[in-house]
Order: sequence, then structure tokens, then C-alpha cells
Amino acid sequence: MKIMIRRSPDTGLSIYVPKKDLEEPIVASEYESLWGGWIKVANGWVFDLPEMAGDTRLPITIDAKKRDENGGDP
Repeated sequence: MKIMIRRSPDTGLSIYVPKKDLEEPIVASEYESLWGGWIKVANGWVFDLPEMAGDTRLPITIDAKKRDENGGDP
């Protein structure tokens, strides 16, 4: 699923999902640098992010894998 990750002064890190017209703040992440681990957004969705350099500039559009609803929380 294509998502855009961006940083804003108001909400910190957030994602935008164009196909769903959905914007949600990131509430938890496996790694501080985000990349190569999972992130959880405020609505409960969990995404696995690709490996990327820790200094990757934001905003960026990436292809992330959404975990299924029954996959359990990280």
C-alpha cells in the first residue's frame, strides 16, 4: 500500500494514505529511525516499512505492507 510519511510541527510524524484519503499520526514504532520495522498509527493500523537509510528525508512516499486486522498488535 502506498503511504506518505511526513513530519509536522503540530502532530509529529504522520502518514497519509491517498487511496483512503486518510491521515493519521504515528503513535508507536519498532525503531526510532522507523525504517525496517513496524509503525502503528492512531486508528490501530500497523505497517511494516522497508529498509532505508536512517537519514532518509521526509516527506516520502513508500510502499508499506499493512498487517491484517487479525495479525495482532506489535
